[in-house]
Amino acid sequence: MKNPFRRILVPHDFSRHATAALRTATELAKRHGGRLLVLHAITPVVPLVEAPTMMAAPVLLPVELVSDAKRELAKEVRRVVGDRVPVRMRVQVGDAYHRILEAAKQADVIVMSTAGRTGLAHLLIGSVAEKVVRHSPIPVLTLRTRSHARR
Repeated sequence: MKNPFRRILVPHDFSRHATAALRTATELAKRHGGRLLVLHAITPVVPLVEAPTMMAAPVLLPVELVSDAKRELAKEVRRVVGDRVPVRMRVQVGDAYHRILEAAKQADVIVMSTAGRTGLAHLLIGSVAEKVVRHSPIPVLTLRTRSHARR
């Protein structure tokens, strides 16, 4: 049987839950001689209405957002993973669900947290983890947050 933990995709949204998933993925990669691909997706925000007050506000261009996210992601990966396993990082602009499924083409398994949207946002938009589990072409290891596990 092929080792399912050779190429591990870890979506990361800078939450503590995503960092917990990164720790788990690091341990799996270390035990199985694998490597990590850590992905951060920046969802573009389009203003619904242009108002005169918005004109005065500074606007961050996608290039600036990507470079800031790359620095932050590299810092977090160094802190959590260090040099224990080989790791690649990718920051992309787009819907997280679609970017994760696209990156899954280069992975054997996805390790991610189930924490994310709750309440009305979850009802209207849905959980990224839920969509990934339903549509992923590869296995998905989901990690529940401690608050969910206690319920």
